[in-house]
Amino acid sequence: MTRVIRWLFYFSGLFMFSYGIAIALKMQYLGIHPWDVLNVALYEKLGLIIGTWAIIISILLIIVSWVLDKSYIKIGTFLNAILVGVFVDFFLWLDFLPTAGHNWFDIVMMVIGIITMGIGGGLYNSAEMGAGPRDGFMLSIAEKLGKSVGLIRIIVELLVLLLGLCLGGPVFLFTFIFTFIQSPVFAFSLDKFKGIIILMERRNMKKQSTRTSA
Repeated sequence: MTRVIRWLFYFSGLFMFSYGIAIALKMQYLGIHPWDVLNVALYEKLGLIIGTWAIIISILLIIVSWVLDKSYIKIGTFLNAILVGVFVDFFLWLDFLPTAGHNWFDIVMMVIGIITMGIGGGLYNSAEMGAGPRDGFMLSIAEKLGKSVGLIRIIVELLVLLLGLCLGGPVFLFTFIFTFIQSPVFAFSLDKFKGIIILMERRNMKKQSTRTSA
């Protein structure tokens, strides 16, 4: 039952995280996350759908992480690499999300997308089924170089942003404030969802012990 709860949180989080990405991509002229800037740029330059590029990049990052430090890679890391791209493409294919109207409503939708990503990220990470490909990549580099994860994240995402920009990706205001909105939401959600999982697992253990004693 404990594993079921964690997997439920994990898959629900991935689904929600991907939904947030899809919302942001619909409003991409306002600026999107550096990794998505790169995905969109590759899509526009070389073809293949956006989610496919997300999968390709995730697999490449997992390979590098595997060489540097296998400890951050679990089954959830591989599932993350595949499913986020698949879910994003699925939401975009359904074509039910609002398209950019180039007005104030676009800003509202972008903020909703970023918050949704933050909550989804906190939800799937709370399950502790493995670091995401990008997180695992940055954690393994930080450990290898003996530097802080925060510093490595800034450097890596800056390099990714520059590459995406050079390829013609959508960089604008929200590209630079994305993290300032998403990170606090992620941290808050992660803490809350971890607490919920612990509470649910304790209740489950109490039920099992009661049945055993009976």
